[in-house]
Amino acid sequence: MREAEKRYRAPFASVERSALSALQDTVYLFDVDNTLLDNDAVVADLRGHLIATFGNTSAERYWACFEALRSELGYADYLGALQRYRVDSDNDPHLLSMSSFLIDYPFASRLYPGALDALAHVRRWGQTAIMSDGDVVFQPRKIQRSGVWDAVEGRVLIYIHKEQMLADLERRHPAGHYVMVDDKLRILTAMKAVLRERLTTVFVRQGHYAHDAELIRGLPAADVTIEAIADLLRLDLSTPSAA
Repeated sequence: MREAEKRYRAPFASVERSALSALQDTVYLFDVDNTLLDNDAVVADLRGHLIATFGNTSAERYWACFEALRSELGYADYLGALQRYRVDSDNDPHLLSMSSFLIDYPFASRLYPGALDALAHVRRWGQTAIMSDGDVVFQPRKIQRSGVWDAVEGRVLIYIHKEQMLADLERRHPAGHYVMVDDKLRILTAMKAVLRERLTTVFVRQGHYAHDAELIRGLPAADVTIEAIADLLRLDLSTPSAA
């Protein structure tokens, strides 16, 4: 191997050795929106604020921007939709009010009962981490202000499509086994298809995605199904066989 190539590969070899030495038996992964935090309620509050501040017509125009952007990006981008809305409403002073509403929203008040307790419950058996979809500004803000960021000691992964980022997950949090807790059965199914017996899927039937018959029709059942995140407190997920 040429000297230049050795110098290039050396830092990566060190990272690989470090990752192997940090191998966990099990890593417990949690989604955020409608899994730990009632995002449907946050959206309802935002809708009410938009109508009260802008009126129905302008509020609907914002949501049209939001849906168009979500179709393009593949994830919800509330601040990005506000920027797009601004193109046609640059002189509207209420835009600052809406921005503040999003950034300063009291997300901790929208955590589901038992959400932080569920994180602490499984922490007895392995490391916990957040694995979420979203933008790089608003989603981290939501996780921080809700208290979830501190609860997992900053182990937060935010992707555009997390089910496509399993190689990155394994590099950052190497483990013999993973447990994924999520309200979207489609994502759990996609992850299971890749990680197979190394993944235990936990489907939380909270939020509109989890109760949309069209979205879950034809999908295989998760390894574990619960009705609320607090139900996790009654489960033993210490090993795949226990689950």
